[in-house]
Amino acid sequence: MMRFLFPGLTRGTPRGAVLFDALVAEARQAHWYLVGKVPDTVDGRFAVLATVVALASVRLEHGGAGAQDTAVALTERFIHTMDSEHRQMGVSDPSIGKTVRKLVRSLERRIDLWRTALDDCDGWDGAAAQSLFREAAPPTDAAEHCGQHLRLFWTRLAALSDEELAEGRLQRTKTLRTA
Repeated sequence: MMRFLFPGLTRGTPRGAVLFDALVAEARQAHWYLVGKVPDTVDGRFAVLATVVALASVRLEHGGAGAQDTAVALTERFIHTMDSEHRQMGVSDPSIGKTVRKLVRSLERRIDLWRTALDDCDGWDGAAAQSLFREAAPPTDAAEHCGQHLRLFWTRLAALSDEELAEGRLQRTKTLRTA
């Protein structure tokens, strides 16, 4: 009844939100920051989130027509979330568009990086380090941990059907420990 009377108040889940939320949960796992030594800062957390979103986007590019729609929805959700989060952090209105465009370009660079890395098996670890740490050289054990977990994440993504991925049903695996 209320749905009929107030459709704007009872709107469904925004496009891409379920998958984006699952990717955010992946990016929030503590192992990235503790064992993987990605800086636990706004920039470090963005790097992990943008990396997992980029891998999911590349996986969706390999899917069918529905996967292409999901990729668009995921990107839209990423943009909406970056806009909202930066407004909450106090980025001013005149500069919010510029900031969000910069973040979207950063995501685009990561997507291009992972497209190339998937074609070149030897480039995986370098892509992981570049995607998560930019120019800073991570400690060897941290780079190995992150590279290994990104490979596992890619394997999980590749094993999902387009529908499972769109629904955010990412199977979790136990965190590997690297000494």
